[in-house]
Amino acid sequence: MKRKLLTLLSFSFIASLSFAKVPVYVWQGWNAQTTAESLQNDFREWKKHGVVGVCVNSGMDIEKIRIASNVAHQEGLEFHAWIPTMLQGGCDSTWYTVNRLGQSAYDHPAYVPYYKTLDPRNPNVRKYLIDKFTEIAKLPDVDYIQLDYIRYADVILAKGLWGKYGLTMNGEYANADYCYCDDCVKAFQQKTGINIRKVTDPSKIESWAQFRCDAITDLVNAIIDAVHQQGKKVSADVFPGPKSYAKWMVRQEWNKWNLDAVFPMNYNDFYLEPVAWVGKITKEEVKSVASRKTPIYSGLFICKDWKNKANVKDPEGSGLLPSEIDKAVKGSMKAGAKGVCLFTPFSMTEDHWTVFDKAIK
Repeated sequence: MKRKLLTLLSFSFIASLSFAKVPVYVWQGWNAQTTAESLQNDFREWKKHGVVGVCVNSGMDIEKIRIASNVAHQEGLEFHAWIPTMLQGGCDSTWYTVNRLGQSAYDHPAYVPYYKTLDPRNPNVRKYLIDKFTEIAKLPDVDYIQLDYIRYADVILAKGLWGKYGLTMNGEYANADYCYCDDCVKAFQQKTGINIRKVTDPSKIESWAQFRCDAITDLVNAIIDAVHQQGKKVSADVFPGPKSYAKWMVRQEWNKWNLDAVFPMNYNDFYLEPVAWVGKITKEEVKSVASRKTPIYSGLFICKDWKNKANVKDPEGSGLLPSEIDKAVKGSMKAGAKGVCLFTPFSMTEDHWTVFDKAIK
């Protein structure tokens, strides 16, 4: 009897340790060196640090997604097919958004060459994306479709990026203000009576901003319906907020999306904010989807070359120091997040992992 009681107590203790741990996800890509064996090695390594799921970006390549998802399941991990949605090259030129200057993202992308954003209202775009995601959702080891770049281009960049592109964005950036194609302009005029092309400052027309937000929302929920029909789930990595940032920066009103999980990119350095901001913004995010009970997984950006961070000017080379990890994790969880997601695990140094392993318990 005594031995049985001790066994039960031991089991309860072990179980309590397990339940106390923070669920951890990672974002990682597929590059030229990626193989099933390299993925298996990665997944096993991440699992040692509390990782329960992996978000792998191999685009819409069915075979790569099949391999990665199969390896993830072999290792007992949840698999999210992480896919850049509105950034697609090589499609018909009429599928792309048109900016306020009348330039198509097909041949005049904003900021960087790969910013070729599709028009969410274009029926051909909608059919293409829904068909693709349905096909991917049918793969047996895919648990989630994860929507990335499910938005318009950044009409206003995060403040930490202004210097990188030589911009001071005190208003909406015309080159990246989409979509002014004939169809969108006509649909908005039919709805509101406003010809947006004749408005001196379109950024002052709230209904025009909402029109774009609604276009993304409608597309997302159509994709979600299609994926759910396959018995699979949908997650999305999104801008923070949404009210504080996502809605007015990239037209993402993601609190209206019927998602099964949300992964906000709470990258404080991009917004020139201290690590305490991570907990603050997570609180807003959790509250924004409270009625839907959608789980929030706080995305954390890691600084690999952290000892040299003071000399890094590009925020994309910046991120959390080992000394900031504890505050970022605990701030997220205290605010109501269900877990955290690391971008990327490859940037985590031994110093990061040491602090992280303690923070998630």
